[in-house]
Amino acid sequence: MKLDRNALQELGTKGYTLPRYDRDKMVEATVENPTWLHFGAGNLFRAFHAVLSQRLLDEGLTDKGVICCEGYDQEVITKFLRPYDNLSLVVSLLADGTMEKEVVGSIAESLALPEDGDRVAEILKAPSLQMVSFTITEKGYAVRGGDGELLPAVKEDLEHSPQESKTFLARLVWYCLERFEACGAPLALVSTDNCSHNGEKLRQAFFQILDGWKDKGYVSQAAYEYAQTKLSFPWSMIDKITPRPHESVQKALTDDGLEGMEIQVTGKNTYIAPFVNTEKPQYLVIEDDFPNGRPALEKAGVLFTTRETVNAVESMKVCTCLNPLHTALAIFGCLLGHTSIAKEMADEDLKALVYKMSRQEGMPVVVDPGVIDPEAFLQEVLTQRFPNPFIPDTPQRIATDTSQKLPIRFGVDIQRHWEQGTAKDLVLMPLVLAGWLRYLRGIDDQGNAFECSSDPRLAEFQPMVQKLDFGTVATQESFGTLLEDKTVWGVDLKEVGLSGLVVDYFNQLNQGPGAVRAALRKYTA
Repeated sequence: MKLDRNALQELGTKGYTLPRYDRDKMVEATVENPTWLHFGAGNLFRAFHAVLSQRLLDEGLTDKGVICCEGYDQEVITKFLRPYDNLSLVVSLLADGTMEKEVVGSIAESLALPEDGDRVAEILKAPSLQMVSFTITEKGYAVRGGDGELLPAVKEDLEHSPQESKTFLARLVWYCLERFEACGAPLALVSTDNCSHNGEKLRQAFFQILDGWKDKGYVSQAAYEYAQTKLSFPWSMIDKITPRPHESVQKALTDDGLEGMEIQVTGKNTYIAPFVNTEKPQYLVIEDDFPNGRPALEKAGVLFTTRETVNAVESMKVCTCLNPLHTALAIFGCLLGHTSIAKEMADEDLKALVYKMSRQEGMPVVVDPGVIDPEAFLQEVLTQRFPNPFIPDTPQRIATDTSQKLPIRFGVDIQRHWEQGTAKDLVLMPLVLAGWLRYLRGIDDQGNAFECSSDPRLAEFQPMVQKLDFGTVATQESFGTLLEDKTVWGVDLKEVGLSGLVVDYFNQLNQGPGAVRAALRKYTA
């Protein structure tokens, strides 16, 4: 049995939750008058956004689904959505070991850039379109490199007219300019990526490109004013752990009689399958700034509020209650040879690290957003979400792009401590930063080589650390200007008085095999 429209009835007899609406009518209504376009058709979109859309359809609160478009990895569309009638299987893994399996049918169209550029432009011109959402990862909003200069591909786009643009963000700007010319209707561009101030990141990237074209005379004053006044960039906070598809889930689906459930790695190194495995808890808080209206997503559990509250929720989660703990487990998990976040939580040293760091150093400076209780959120993370043995998440996945994550996940709370005069009392946050430097050596605590997860700045920093063999006594000068680089840490570690401590910790972690474990025990005892 292949996952397609013909399999739905049989899957229903096996306990799968099925769409409760007429998919053909939904597709027809959506194609004719689209309201929601999403860029980034990966695992998080299929496990969260598409399910939200299905909830509204199931309850009769809308007759339209969501259109998704992939601008980075076209195989996500061509191999894992279209061959399955744009159906997805979402498998929620519960802590008791049971699985909730749902066939999600809310995706009305699946598109890929640049091949489907004309259709994407047509959708953006539709007056009915209310929102464009994004899960393109934090680095997807980058228009400048670590040196502050425009990325070569972006610079190339700005040398030519919008119609000739090739990068995703430049195409987005061009499509919005086309919308102005076609209908002039307002639109919300909603980043739902797991990064701080995501709406502002999108807005800044958008306007850097728009300003470049305006300076070249490609953008009229009227079009520029449209972008300034009619396009909104709401901030959001999203939280749902959606790891790579796992063999245990593949086996369960195959045992149910489904064919073609193999997990594959695309040419762009995306781990994907016709199914998504995920946890049950989820949070999505969005600034309620939708100038052309929006789907009634509050009926599906989304919290709509002010920008200030979104920022507070995001700060609570990303800076204190979840993401720093994830990164700490990622760094030390890789060094200690772990391949499972849940198993790390059974490692007493690592469990003590995240418990003590969060409670002793994080919670004293946590932001309370009012709409979600930080203590309850943290307790759920530590006692239910991270230890869930049926969520096959790995430290290697979470260690991806760590250089892009440290400024927010650690820099913000360190800055708060510095402002309060308590930075000098920090122990475990600096230990994690030193752990990342030790991680960059690509040598685990047993002395064995491992491959560091992908990171856009890996080639920049790894060589200076790889020179520091076991037992080498590093100094602050050994790291050049890295310890002062706010783009890495979010703060100048010298300025806040932590650079010497980080180097001292690095030396302890780098004494030889077993030194990482010994340091963890010493400082978490």
